[in-house]
Amino acid sequence: PKQDVGDEIGLAFDFLADPIGGGPGGERILTGHDNGRITLNVAEADSAERERRRVEMGENYRTLLGHFRHELGHYYWDRLIRDDPQKLAGFRALFGDERADYEQALKTYYADGAPRDWQQHHISAYATSHPWEDWAETWAHHMHITDTLEMVHALNFPLGRLETVEANELPRADTGGKLQPAPSEPASRPEPFERILDRWLVLSEASNSINRCMGLPDLYPFVISDVAAQK
Repeated sequence: PKQDVGDEIGLAFDFLADPIGGGPGGERILTGHDNGRITLNVAEADSAERERRRVEMGENYRTLLGHFRHELGHYYWDRLIRDDPQKLAGFRALFGDERADYEQALKTYYADGAPRDWQQHHISAYATSHPWEDWAETWAHHMHITDTLEMVHALNFPLGRLETVEANELPRADTGGKLQPAPSEPASRPEPFERILDRWLVLSEASNSINRCMGLPDLYPFVISDVAAQK
């Protein structure tokens, strides 16, 4: 956590409400990140208001958790990438040059929208606006994927029984129809992301299909292209 206003390494969260009637110039509280301080508008905790904003912004997914993870991506870019020349070069090779004018890039995005072929290169339309936003969106989706799969494992959910996954590829157990906690054994070595992504594609497709059976929107309404997966 941040120790004081001069702390450039710590992390802090502000939950703020719009001023009554707006600020002096009609300002509103915007979700964002600034030097380790993440601000969220408390209005987004209201489901109806958040849905209104989602539709207004033309988004297919908008949650408070998504905001947190996206803004954390900006924070960790500063911590992990910004001051490391080698990592910065790798970032630019994958995401583009972050030195492009940020404010102008956002103005262009909101005026013209994303390119027609954005799904071939990005995880979301907003990711096309600027390399920083591409990183933050990709970071958020990495957290969506790994957190959900960790929960599946913790519940010992028999994901390996889905036909599209080979037998014995995933942790599984005969639970007699009841979910039991999985053994809390630490991984002996990091798992290749390709295997993680394979599991996610199976789980997300199944989850989307189940939601449709209940007349609900897709749980994960995104397509992960080869380029996005590489990022």
